[in-house]
Amino acid sequence: MGDAPVTTGTLLGGKVVYRQFPTGNRTGLEPVLMAAFVPARAGEVVLEGGCGAGAGLLCLTNRVPRLTGVGLEQDPATATLARHNLALNGRHGLRMHVASIPALPDDPLLSGPGVRRIDHAFANPPWHGHDSSASAHMQRDLARRLPAGTLVAWVRTLAAQLRHHGTLTLALPASLLSASIAAMEDTRLGRIRIFPFWPRQGHAARIVLVQGRANSRAGSEMLPGLTLHETSGEFTPAARAVLEDGAPLMPHA
Repeated sequence: MGDAPVTTGTLLGGKVVYRQFPTGNRTGLEPVLMAAFVPARAGEVVLEGGCGAGAGLLCLTNRVPRLTGVGLEQDPATATLARHNLALNGRHGLRMHVASIPALPDDPLLSGPGVRRIDHAFANPPWHGHDSSASAHMQRDLARRLPAGTLVAWVRTLAAQLRHHGTLTLALPASLLSASIAAMEDTRLGRIRIFPFWPRQGHAARIVLVQGRANSRAGSEMLPGLTLHETSGEFTPAARAVLEDGAPLMPHA
């Protein structure tokens, strides 16, 4: 990583070695939870949009063997760190591509003889509105502030990469739930599945996962969801199974 300072930690209870920059946008729970919801199977092709230092890709490939694919990250320094993390954990079937999601063409990103379209795309887009206060740290601002119309562009661009009945999974604040559903429906994504996370029992959900399937006509589903914390503040056993053991949130369907 040259002279750039990084901190070294782990994900999934030590199963994944993870390095990130000490300042800027630090990884939270969302990429780990999102990876646990992607219905990938061994040998499939995956794409993470705005992957940061690679936490989502690392967690998904810890659970599902022999995945190939690509991570997209618009900040070159962060993309370099993601390449480092993938190599550090032996994820040789994945590569990084420096690009802004809305700037991608609608044509398949991976193409050529013997190359198939993406089975599963996933992303944790910026959460804050374009009119919110900008961060003085460029990497943090890129990762957290959502320009007007960007969510629609992310859904359209990532959905264009999917094979027939491939899935797109987004990790979002609950405030963007209706906008994400509308964007998916406008992009011919059906069977929209919503998975809420409650910080504690009896509290409103703050984080939701929204997943659509390309060219599906099935209706939407509100799934049981997961309570993250006990009243004591500790993670619930179900949350620990996902965050520490790498368990999936739902069985394949």
